[in-house]
This record gives sequence, structure tokens and C-alpha cells, in this order.
Amino acid sequence: MSCLACCCASLTCGLCSSVASGITKTSARLAYCGIFGFSLITSWVLREVGAPLLKQFPWLNDSDDLPDEWYQIQAVLRISFGNFLFFVILALIMIGVKDQNDRRDSWHHGGWTAKLLIWVVLVVLMFFLPNSVLNIYGIISKFGAGLFLLVQVIILLDATHSWNDAWVAKDEQKWYLALLAVSVACYIGAYTLSGILFIWFNPSGNDCGLNVFFIVMTMILPFVFTIIALHPTVNGSLLPAAVMSIYCAYVCYTGLSSEPRDYICNGLHNKSTVVTTGTLVLGMLTTVLSVLYSALRAGSSTTFLSPPSSPRAGDKKPLLVSEDPESGKANKETEARPVSYSYSFFHLIFALASMYSAMLLSGWTSTNESSNLIDVGWTSVWVRIGSEWATAGLYIWSLIAPLVLPDREFY
Repeated sequence: MSCLACCCASLTCGLCSSVASGITKTSARLAYCGIFGFSLITSWVLREVGAPLLKQFPWLNDSDDLPDEWYQIQAVLRISFGNFLFFVILALIMIGVKDQNDRRDSWHHGGWTAKLLIWVVLVVLMFFLPNSVLNIYGIISKFGAGLFLLVQVIILLDATHSWNDAWVAKDEQKWYLALLAVSVACYIGAYTLSGILFIWFNPSGNDCGLNVFFIVMTMILPFVFTIIALHPTVNGSLLPAAVMSIYCAYVCYTGLSSEPRDYICNGLHNKSTVVTTGTLVLGMLTTVLSVLYSALRAGSSTTFLSPPSSPRAGDKKPLLVSEDPESGKANKETEARPVSYSYSFFHLIFALASMYSAMLLSGWTSTNESSNLIDVGWTSVWVRIGSEWATAGLYIWSLIAPLVLPDREFY
């Protein structure tokens, strides 16, 4: 039996080594996304089946009347905490990396066997921490999750502006018509969704003033965005305003759909199972895609994630001057080539995403709802509605900032 165990361990180590050695510099960012995605899957699995196992840990089972939901939250938080520490450690190590001659550049792209072992050790150690530590982490994660939602908004805003600039730069009528068509479609989508929200979350015969307030504010935002963006003194465009409008409507929907299932103004309460499953899948998919996009977007020189030393994407000039074959190798060894994105901020995004995914899977650390419900409760409602209003504030600030601070340079 011991021989079999040794063989299994040897094969596992060999598999990890072969996988790690196959990760090259060009796929390092995708590898980090893979680690994050695996942590989400592990959290989801332990949330569903890990409660009986955690009950066997005496340092966790300090009370006989703890519900299964509490153990499910503990499983999610502990994996999230290990994942969070892993990326925070990497973020701290990578502070100040500006060129590829820095030794830490190879640490960022290599050493995958050691990184995988460190990740596993951190996650396992989290299950030996006292409950009080995890309670503090759960509270901090609520703020970290909200911050991650704001990071998503900034990335979305940056991508939308890049999209708009790319089509405008073509300077052809068909591209202008395409911009107008997409903008109109986004506005129609925003108001159509808002109208549906009135049907779902303002049932007739009930006093749902809070929901009506949320929806009406969502319907006012597109008017505000458009008026400010098209003002003669503001250097704005219609497409970003339209995209932010439909995004705010979507965030309002996610907030209202997170209301408790027994709340009379939640018109979807009689479809709780379907809505919960859809919310979970959509939320998990959105998280993975958001982090994946932010990781890949971090390599773009036009994004806010790029360090000051990185080249701008708009520059046509090559990063390194053309070299002759004889002297090229020597010049590459001596000339410092800037990194294309901030490694430290890159890992910080994953750390915040770990907090967000923990809140999504644990129902924002609330045990008041059924264990079958995901991302449900008033905490989730207010976090999402707050992120919607913060989204509106960030977009409006991006429009008026050049007027308020004329001496600053905004990209």
C-alpha cells in the first residue's frame, strides 16, 4: 500500500512538473487565470459536499448547533483566503518591476512547480486557522468585492473608449453608422430591461417604493450620460454613454434579483431555483471572463494597468531599434526592455477577484437564506446598487475631469 502511495505521489509530481514546464512566457497570464478558475471550481465543489467533512475538524466545530450553511461558508472563505494570500504575496514581490532585466520578471513567468505547491500549501493551511480570523476576512471581503466591481467598470470603460476610438479612426461613413446603430441598440436594450424590471420587481397591489426608486434612477442615468457626453465643452462620445447605460441597467437587475426570495416585491421569488442556478452560472462565468479579460487587457499599453515605463500602444515606433545580426545579441543583453503591464496590479486584480468570488458563493456570508441559494440577501442588493451608482459617478467623472483639472493629462 505504501509503495502504491509513493508511486501515485511520484506520478502526481511528475505531472505537475511537466505541466509547469510547458507554461511559457506567452501563456503565463492564462496560467494564472487557470489557477484562479481551479480555485473557483474547488470552492464550488467543497461548498456542495464539504460540510460533513468540516464537521470532523474539532477546531472548526466549536458548537453543536451550527447549520450546514455555516460550514459551506467556511469552506468557501478558507479557499478564497488561501487564493487571496497567494496573489497578494505575488503582488508585493512584483512591486517596482519596470523592465525585463529585473530578476523578478522571470519569477513572474516561471517557477510554476513551486508556485503550484505554494498555492496548495496556503489553501490547506487556511483550514487550520481559527474561525475568528476567517470572520475578519469575510468582513474585509465585502469591501474587496465591491472594489473588484469598480475595477470591472474601469476596464469596461477603457475598452469602450478604445472601441469607439478604433471605429472613429477609420473615418468612413459606414463605421460612423455602425457606431450609431450599436449606440441606439444599447439604449433600446437599457430601457427595455428597465421596463421588464418594473414588471418583475414592482408587482401590482404591493408597495414597492424602494424597487421603483432603484429602477427610476436607472432610467434617468442614460439621459444624464447622454447630455453630459454630447455637451459642446465635453470631449465625449455616444457609444460609451450607451454602453454604460445598458451596463447600469444590468447591474440594477442583478441587485434586484438578489433580494430575499420571501420579499413580496421580488416577483421572481416563485422561481427561486431557476433564478438561483442561472445567477450562479452567470455570476461565475462573469467573474472568470472579467478576470481573464482584465489579465489579458493588462498587457495592452493603453490601459490604466500599464506602468509609466511601458510603451503606449498608439506609438508606431518599435520598442527596440533594429539591430544587425552580429550585435543584436549583445544589445539585447544590455538594453532594458520595459514590461508591457504592471505585474503587481495584475496580481492585485486576482486577489480582489478571490474576495468577490467568495462573496458570490457564500451569499455574502449570510446564513439567513437557504443553502441552495447563491448571491441572495440585502447585503448583495446594496453592494450591487452601490456599485451601479459608483459606476455612474466614475463615468461622469471621466467626462468632466479634463474640465475640472485642465492641467492634468488624461488618456
